[in-house]
Amino acid sequence: MAVTNGTDDGMEHNSSSKSMLKLENTDKRDTLIAIEKKYQTQWQESGVFQNDAPSTTEVPTGSIVPPELRKKYPKYFGTFAYPYMNGSLHVGHSFTVSKVEFTAGFSRMQGKRVLFPLGFHCTGMPIKACADKLVEDVRKFGKDFERYEEEESTNKSIESPPAPTQADTKEDITKFTSKKSKAAAKGVKLKYQFQIMLALGIPREEIHKFADATYWLQYFPPLCKQDLNSFGARIDWRRSFVTTDANPYYDTFVRWQMNRLKELDKIQYGIRYTVYSPKDGQPCMDHDRTEGEGVAPQEYTALKLKVKEWAPKAAELVRGKIPDNANVYFVPATLRPETMYGQTCCFVGPKINYGVFKVSEEEYYVITKRAAWNMAFQGTFFKSNQFPRDANELQAVVDLPGASVVGTLVNAPLSIHTEGIRILPMESVLPTKGTGVVTSVPSDSPDDYATVKDLAKKAEYYGIQKEWAELEIPPIIETPSYGSLSAKYLVEKMKINSPKDAKQLAEAKDLAYKEGYYKGIMLRGDFKGQPVEQAKPKVKEALIKSGQAFDYAEPNGHVVSRSGDECTVAYLGQWFLNYGENDPEWRQRVLDYVGSDMETYTAETRHGFEKNLEWLNRWACARTYGLGSKLPWDPKFLVESLSDSTIYMSYYTIAHFLHSDNFGTKPGLFDIKPDQMIDEIWDYIFCRRELDDELLKKCSIEKTELESMRREFEYWYPLDMRVSGKDLITNHLTFFLYIHLALFPREYWPQGVRANGHLLLNGDKMSKSTGNFLTLSDAVKKYGADASRIALADAGDGVEDANFEETVANSSILRLFTLKEWCEEVAKDSSLRKGASDGFWDKLFENEMNTLVHEARQHYEATNYKLALKSALYDFTGCRDFYREATAAAGVGMHHDLVLRYIEFQALLLTPIAPHWSDHIWQEVLQKPTTIQTALYPTVPSPSPSLSAARDYVRATTSAITSAEAAQLKKKDKGKTIAFDPKLPKKLTIFAAANYPAWQEKYIALVRDEFEKTGLGTTTGGEKELNGKVAKMGEMKKAMPFVQALKKRLVQVGAKHDKEKAATVFERKLGFDELDTLKEMAAGLRRTTGCKVVDVVAVEEGGKVGTLVLAGEEEGGKGGVGGKREGLPAAAEGAVPGSPSFYFENVGG
Repeated sequence: MAVTNGTDDGMEHNSSSKSMLKLENTDKRDTLIAIEKKYQTQWQESGVFQNDAPSTTEVPTGSIVPPELRKKYPKYFGTFAYPYMNGSLHVGHSFTVSKVEFTAGFSRMQGKRVLFPLGFHCTGMPIKACADKLVEDVRKFGKDFERYEEEESTNKSIESPPAPTQADTKEDITKFTSKKSKAAAKGVKLKYQFQIMLALGIPREEIHKFADATYWLQYFPPLCKQDLNSFGARIDWRRSFVTTDANPYYDTFVRWQMNRLKELDKIQYGIRYTVYSPKDGQPCMDHDRTEGEGVAPQEYTALKLKVKEWAPKAAELVRGKIPDNANVYFVPATLRPETMYGQTCCFVGPKINYGVFKVSEEEYYVITKRAAWNMAFQGTFFKSNQFPRDANELQAVVDLPGASVVGTLVNAPLSIHTEGIRILPMESVLPTKGTGVVTSVPSDSPDDYATVKDLAKKAEYYGIQKEWAELEIPPIIETPSYGSLSAKYLVEKMKINSPKDAKQLAEAKDLAYKEGYYKGIMLRGDFKGQPVEQAKPKVKEALIKSGQAFDYAEPNGHVVSRSGDECTVAYLGQWFLNYGENDPEWRQRVLDYVGSDMETYTAETRHGFEKNLEWLNRWACARTYGLGSKLPWDPKFLVESLSDSTIYMSYYTIAHFLHSDNFGTKPGLFDIKPDQMIDEIWDYIFCRRELDDELLKKCSIEKTELESMRREFEYWYPLDMRVSGKDLITNHLTFFLYIHLALFPREYWPQGVRANGHLLLNGDKMSKSTGNFLTLSDAVKKYGADASRIALADAGDGVEDANFEETVANSSILRLFTLKEWCEEVAKDSSLRKGASDGFWDKLFENEMNTLVHEARQHYEATNYKLALKSALYDFTGCRDFYREATAAAGVGMHHDLVLRYIEFQALLLTPIAPHWSDHIWQEVLQKPTTIQTALYPTVPSPSPSLSAARDYVRATTSAITSAEAAQLKKKDKGKTIAFDPKLPKKLTIFAAANYPAWQEKYIALVRDEFEKTGLGTTTGGEKELNGKVAKMGEMKKAMPFVQALKKRLVQVGAKHDKEKAATVFERKLGFDELDTLKEMAAGLRRTTGCKVVDVVAVEEGGKVGTLVLAGEEEGGKGGVGGKREGLPAAAEGAVPGSPSFYFENVGG
């Protein structure tokens, strides 16, 4: 599906990019890669990723309905858009792959049967076009291109496009457009196809083989499979295939699909506009293009302005070239035919070259060569069966510089100026948009209004007569906001002083157009009094019917075909899929499904589908050049690449029964021939009909074999997750939904579509020309599979562009290697503590592991892999580190059973993302008998809120104490006065309050009362009332911060919607014993701070008196416990339950 960058942009590889990371010592990486290769071989040899539906022997046909079968034997079926076989996969592909891959891994751990298959897309023009270019390269330079001489490259500066003007900003606001970036900034292009192949790494002596298009199908699929295996992908390769008629089984599947769509009247034949390649002689759809994906035909009304009197220079140029009795027309193209009553002049670009093109003996058009070339494929200069292939076939009768026609008098249809209007100059007219001729309606076009005012003001400068630009400007449309002369109103209101104020004019144009179209009422003409939205098509129809206008279309952007041909728009007969407004019931069915039952994972994806469904229209589904399957009823046509790839996911379910190789040359599990796969058999497999004796006789396939194939489909379908780049929402993904909903019963419609953004590399767009480019193969060789997978998981999960950071991949090598070494060593450590594992630190560690196991599960279930990685790796190793340090400081050491449990959980939690590392730990360290690929996700108790609160308390308190000590050290280094010298012997006293200060109780009561009345913060009045009450109580300075903190806590816990949570906040009860926790912490704090003594004092109300609950050995150890402490330092007053205060002081050495 996705065309690879290898031949798509043809950019030269430059590996010297400064942004690419260079590795020095690779020993650790090489160790991990050796482990990865070992397990990849093991997985492939064991067939661990080859899952099947419950057999008909295991569960007899008809004994259970499909939904119950799927419920009894849970399954996951995920796919991504199969890659196009004209190059190797890069990390951008891998990013999309990873979303299915991680989900497949986690689904296996949920006990589901998992199907993750992959085919190879070869349909369409790209391969054929490249092969044909190589044929020419071989002819020109020799088999090994030995006659090629290096050409000196020239860098041409690219001029910045001019600011938008009236000529290039009149877009049709009723149409949805998709902005594409894939073709932008392509960089320096290589001239010849063989150079592109060299850049792909193909040996020079091998390149000539690619002149045969079928060789691409043999060469790249094995490379793709090799790269994905080295990545550790959980793919069932039994179900692979190449598209096109190169695989006769897949060919029958595509022909069945097209036949059934035609029978349903979803495929029709008609004459319509389509983007067209003259060189190829056929429509040029999205995946047939090197530039302009998403560009569509833009339809205009071409107006015929008859020449009444030529300007002197033009008259001289046309004399003798055009018959005296011929009618010559300037032909502007407009999107607003309803405004033609207000024409006061017509613009041309004075520096643009125009041509006079012959339509017939009596009729000629003045337009640009580009516009004439578009018209050549729309029945103006050539018939549809005689379309030209070369622009030289269309020549102008005479060339006219734009400046020469200024002053020409023309008759403008519908204009109130029946005596004629003049051709006037407009510097901003573009030769690349429309016909290069722009009719002027200054009543409703701000650009036109500003221009005619400027022309009248500087008539002498422009070489025109002033009165030509001062014709009456009649009101055409009444608008509620801008009156009947909206252009004049907006230009004056926005203080636009010149036609060069392009930004403001573009904004004014947009305002005028939308107001006029949606809210305007016609003031003139046959449709006076009607809304503009209704009148517009009627005016256009009347103009065309009267012969004063005709339909014209051109691409709404620059399009280049795979053959290097600049495309036009043609009006021709073609087979098309009837998407969009012409089949409203079909479109509404898809819209309803997207909006209700289908999982889109993000609102942006759902909105993208909805917008595209409103805009997308008929789609040409056939063409005559390239590779593919033939249309069954019209074999001169091939099914185009986006139309044979809509429901191929269903083919995966039964492919292994039909063939065991990509091309269908080797039989599959059943000995079925391609010609036996008739349309009715596909209907049966896909639950569209039942078997009968006549059909069994007709196909000669065993009934049990057919039942087995149907079982595979009805078990694996519906597809659970389709993953693709967000750019495919505008075509492939929408087509995928349309065709599934047309052909399959409701229970087999896709369950979910997950769209992802493009992948940046090191924060920048991937580009071969800058060297900031990484293939999947190179990434795995450079960092190993698991480190690359971690970097992909870390890259991001939304539809916004993600970022593959090489520094993350590199650091992951060290992290995985170090963690592996630790696991291997500690698992053999006989000195680890044994016996009961019920100590304070043991409980905290076990509870935090349970917490992270639950957290990681939630993130995996939500397909949020960046967050899953955080919980499963970063936080999980942090949890271990804390336990290791805390037990060492406490002098108790880690517990053997908990350490082994940690190792087991760590391996399991990382299995979806880093399966090779996990399997090594599972089998080599933990000595498990089977691969971790068949292990289930751990089941653990729910976390204890009390232990979780104690863990948070330990972290916060330890951090506060060590930070305070570090701050004193920093002050000392700067020569500032310090409260104590951290480098001298010191004592730490921790003050813990048993109760909250009594003065706070009245404010808790106050806040509780207001919370129950107003919810706090929901109304401005409630907020002011509360603040007023606090102020009246006379303790504003200390009370207000407390009140604000209390309110903040209520918001944080979601108390507004949960009364129990609100009660917890107001009651302010700790979930753990603070004093006991501090006692457990003391030994560790002594070690981390270097204190000789750590005391814990339980502070009484007021903070002046307390009880010693823990005393260091220097102060009599346990003998001092229970004694009263008076005259406590000021720090003691700051202690509140759950937030102790502390005090450092130096003591004698």
